[in-house]
Amino acid sequence: MSDTLTKLAYQTFQQGKSYFGLAHKTLSSQLLNLIYPSDHQNLKPLGPEILVKLQHRLARLLEADWEDAEQGVYPSSLLFDNSWSDFFRFYPAILLDMPQIKQRANQKRYQEFSPEIEKVGYPSYYLQNFHYQTDGYLSDMSANLYDLQVEILFNGAADVMRRRILAPLKEGLKAFSSTAPQQIRVLDVACGTGRTLKFIRGALPQASIFGMDLSPAYLRKANQLLSENPGELPQLLQANVEELPYLNNYFHAVTSVFLFHELPAAVRQRTIEECFRVTKPGGVFVICDSIQVSDSPDFMSMMENFPAMFHEPYYKHYTTDDLVERLEKAGFKDISTEVHFVSKYWIAHKPSES
Repeated sequence: MSDTLTKLAYQTFQQGKSYFGLAHKTLSSQLLNLIYPSDHQNLKPLGPEILVKLQHRLARLLEADWEDAEQGVYPSSLLFDNSWSDFFRFYPAILLDMPQIKQRANQKRYQEFSPEIEKVGYPSYYLQNFHYQTDGYLSDMSANLYDLQVEILFNGAADVMRRRILAPLKEGLKAFSSTAPQQIRVLDVACGTGRTLKFIRGALPQASIFGMDLSPAYLRKANQLLSENPGELPQLLQANVEELPYLNNYFHAVTSVFLFHELPAAVRQRTIEECFRVTKPGGVFVICDSIQVSDSPDFMSMMENFPAMFHEPYYKHYTTDDLVERLEKAGFKDISTEVHFVSKYWIAHKPSES
């Protein structure tokens, strides 16, 4: 009965997040379109059959999330992990910020930053208002709003999709079964606000976890989040994914979530090569990102709409990019892929030393 009640609570929790996300997007878009009319003629209509398929995919995603928790891949407490203090504190700020985002989108202003933002030292592709969000990834307010914005975007499924990396991560780490759990090192590349690292910590309570990101503001948020765990000492570094500041063959596993669709093609390749370099022989590299045309052709219209609605300059190329080929070029072997809801996963292994 306990498991039944827990599952019912989980389903109710996720349904509530889904309904909230849908209501927010529907009502806010209608209101903003009245105040700031925009041309949506370029958007492809999503027929009812697509919406039904999306609902079925979401249901399968939630079932997989529940099953992994039930089988002990990660504690069931992660199923209910949600920062309610951030929600009540920052949701009003999201509402207040939406008119600026709408105007920026209407006027195609995507390289706009507050005067106090330091822009020196960042690659040009990074100095953009991805999603037209205020200050891009370079302000504390952006970092405070990001997780809630993404949860709303995915109707409450963003964290669930992040947790899909945990099962292949733990499976890949079985190659190091003779290594003490405390000596296992896991790196999350472009860790952002630390949500994925928090889930990795839940699944691997004894491992040493590392995170790097280009945004100091997002690293401050990650430090705040991870420091909520008693005794946690976050090992976070500001760095560029093209030049990871770590030794060769250092990590038993490397992860990356929602990064590659925001990188130019050449940078994707360099990032993969850097991840290969820092991964130990026998180690695993797990990527989570958007679906692609090759695995989800039925959702082509949705993929075409995404960069039209949001500023995502590298997304269109990403949707047809062959990441398996890129991973193989870098040296990874035994590559498999999975698709869950609107996210795709690559699980790649670095060959063991002979």
